This record gives sequence, structure tokens and C-alpha cells, in this order.
Amino acid sequence: MTVIKRNGSEVTFDITKIIAAITKANESVDESIRMTPMQIQRIAESVEFSCLKMNRSPSVEEIQDLVEYQIMAHGAFEVAKNYVTYRYTRSLVRRSNTTDEKILSLIECCNEEAKQENANKNPVVNSTQRDYMAGEVSRDITERILLPQEIVEAHREGIIHFHDADYYAQHMHNCDLVNLEDMLQNGTVITGTLIERPHSFATACNIATQIVAQVASNQYGGQSISLTHLAPFVEVSRQKIRKIVEAEMASIGADPGAEKITELVEARLREEIRRGVQTIQYQVVTLLTTNGQAPFITVFMYLGEAENEREKKDLAMIIEEMLLQRYQGVKNEDGVWVTPAFPKLIYVLEEDNITEDAPYWYLTELAAKCTARRMVPDYISEKKMRELKGDVYTCMGCRSFLTPDRFTDAGIGNIANAKNYQPGKHKYYGRFNQGVVTINLPDVALSSGGNLDKFWKIFEDRLELCHRALQCRHERLKGTTSDAAPILWQYGALARLKKGETIDKLLYNGYSTISLGYAGLY
Repeated sequence: MTVIKRNGSEVTFDITKIIAAITKANESVDESIRMTPMQIQRIAESVEFSCLKMNRSPSVEEIQDLVEYQIMAHGAFEVAKNYVTYRYTRSLVRRSNTTDEKILSLIECCNEEAKQENANKNPVVNSTQRDYMAGEVSRDITERILLPQEIVEAHREGIIHFHDADYYAQHMHNCDLVNLEDMLQNGTVITGTLIERPHSFATACNIATQIVAQVASNQYGGQSISLTHLAPFVEVSRQKIRKIVEAEMASIGADPGAEKITELVEARLREEIRRGVQTIQYQVVTLLTTNGQAPFITVFMYLGEAENEREKKDLAMIIEEMLLQRYQGVKNEDGVWVTPAFPKLIYVLEEDNITEDAPYWYLTELAAKCTARRMVPDYISEKKMRELKGDVYTCMGCRSFLTPDRFTDAGIGNIANAKNYQPGKHKYYGRFNQGVVTINLPDVALSSGGNLDKFWKIFEDRLELCHRALQCRHERLKGTTSDAAPILWQYGALARLKKGETIDKLLYNGYSTISLGYAGLY
């Protein structure tokens, strides 16, 4: 059996330490009321037995609670009082240097909590350690200064979960749908360099991955992009390749005819699409963002987003290649084909691909094969989503869905100054989530003791606590200037605001969302 120490590291359970601690408290009282060595031994063994029954590694605090209870159960109240006093004194001492201890445990790679906190991060890598170190400082400031103590205590007790407290000190948001179309069609700026509209599909894919990496480095959650925003560049490459092929034929005095030239053009175009999709797949899994992990990216595949039939066919080619490459997987360091964690894929089932006589049924067959082997893509029903939400759009990288766009109908207009804004058309790309707080439903049930009226009363109180915690997240983002993350707020990923302008108008009227999570429903 192991024990989780306060700094997150894991050590072997040692019953002699319990005996020594009780003995120390025992010796501090009058000899007439001391426990016998046999009683101390029994207390230690009872604590050990209780820990074994947990079927998990207990924390130091849990063990000390058990010790305290057992001393009281033996009627040694003076010993128990001295033991509690000693715990309190040590707690005051630790409070001054807990952050230091956690940071040191991160550097030495013995913090079990950090190792298990995020499967997408390698805690021994320097860049990840730097992010975790910064996170510990941020969490410390958040708990001591920024958050109300009632929320901090509720989080510590597991009543609610205040997600991503290690990023709360900075003015950062959770997740979003990147307006890739605006950035590719109208240009963007990456680390001070102007990126103009790409002149080929391959270049568009390369720029898209750079955008993904920059966005991931300026927020703490996931992001989603749509393959539809890359589809127009297939035609750009087609025309470019056609000119090259025609020039090659002319240079050797050949005239194979329009049909053969088209065949040659499409073959080369297919190869460029293969290379472009490969760029997305390999760059996403090999890039490391500033927080020491690959970008948490979701790719949306929806034929219904295409502007016309030509673009839909080109989009189908991109989707097919994306599915083929994901079905194949990527090679690990031993040369074995494995399933990459990212990008996540979402495939929309619609009239054009849902029946065997539909023109894009072959894509659905391929998607099903890919799911059977790689557990992606996930699926959205166009029909059901229209019924339930009135529109079809992807979830954000964190897997939460935006609320349906209600501000367009309200006449609020282009508050993000997007260059691809279309009046009257619902807007989803360029929107985001402000943060998440989760309510612990089993704790509400257990706290009610089986009394239904008491359950609903506690439930309402906890929901109000979550509401106050979410308001803290909202208030933390208010006043943030666009300069905090230019790629997000100035250069098109989420908005094109002026330098020095605050993002406040994007925090209201349903433009962005804020999430209440729940844990414990069966």
C-alpha cells in the first residue's frame, strides 16, 4: 500500500510513523492518563486496516483523520487534543511553503498528481515542467488572493470542481471554434509576420497548423476547426497545377487532349491533398505548445457547409484523405502503427452520405472502418441536431457545444469585426467558452442522507455556489485587452479588435458561453 503525500508524491505506507506520532502526543500528557504501548499498536493497526479497505492510496490528511478518530475512540481525549494541536501547528508551517514543495517535487518528477493530471502531457519534459511550475504559482495566488475562500474550500472538499485553477491568474479562456476561414481568406499575423492568403492547398494546410499551435499557446482548453475552410484552396491548387501541366505539354510539343490533361491535373491534385492532410496530421502530433503538450484540436467534417457542388466534391476528397490517414495511424518510435491522440475527428451524418445510394456513402463506410480501428471519428446527426438546436455546427475542443446563435437575430451585428461576417447568417466560428465549474452530484445525494426535500435544498445551494464561481471566471476575463493574445483577439482567430481594445463586448449577449459541468449521473 502507498500513501499520497501533500506535495503529490507517492510513498510506501509505514505503520511505524503512525506509532511514532501517537507516542509523541501520548508522552506530552500526564502519565496517569497515557495510553499503553498495546493501545497505540492497536490504533495504528486499525488505521492500517481502514486504509486497506479504501482500495486506493490514502492521503496523509485522511490517515491523520483516522488516527484522530481512533485516539478519541479509545477515550484518550487529552492525547487527541495534543495530536490535533500538533497537526494545526504543522499546517500553519506548511502553508508558507507548500507551493515551494510542490514545485520541487515537479522538478524531481515525483509528483504523482501531476503525472496523472493530463494524459496529453509528459511531466518529465522541461517545457511541461515549466508549465506545471507556473501553474503551481498561479494556483497558489488564485487560492490565497483571487478567489473567495468559500469557493476555494468547496473545491478542496470536492463539493464543486473549479477547473483549471492553474491558469486562472492569467486572463485566459477555455476553448473555442477558430474562424479559420477569415484567417486564411483575409490574412492573419503570426508572431509579428503577415501571413497572406495562401496560393495552394498545401500552403493553406501548413498555415492552418501554425494557427492551431498559436491558438493553443494562448488558451488552456481545446479548439475546433472545419475542413470546409480548407476546401476552397483545392480549386486554387487545381488551377495552378493545370497551368503547370499545360506548360509542360507545350514545352515538349505534346497535345494529349483536354480529358488527359484533366486526368493528369486531378492525379497531381490528389497527391497535394495527401501531402496537405499529412502536414496537418503530423504537425499536430509533433508540435509542442507553450504548455508542453500537443494542441487539443478537433477537426469537423461536414459536407453541408460547402458553398456549392464543386466545393462539396473537393471537401469530400479532403475528408476521404483525412479518414484514410487516420485509419492508417502514425508510426511510434519503434516503427509500429499506432492511434494518434489528435486531431479528434467529427463526422456529420446527412442526406448525402447516410444511405447506400447516396453520392457520399463511401465516406460513411470509410468513417465506420476508421472508428472500428481507431475509435474516431465521433458522429453528429444533421437531422437530430437541426431538430434540437436548429443548426448544425461542431462542438468546441473541450467537447462542449456553443448555444445556438441568438445575437444575429437580435441585430447585435459584427461585434468581433470578422472580415467574413455575413449579415443575417448565423455565426459559430470565432466564438468561445469562458470557463467551467462542475457540481459534484453524488456529494449532494450523500449529504442529503436520503431525504429528497433536503437533497433539492442542498442542490440549490450548491448550484448557487457554482454560479458565484462562474461569475468569478467571467469577471476575471472582463477588462482583458486584445494585446493579451493578438492571434485570438486582433488577427482573426476569434476577433479583429483594435490594439488596446478590451474583449468585454464578446463576453455578453450569448456571443461566448460559460459552462456548468456535472459529475455523477449514471
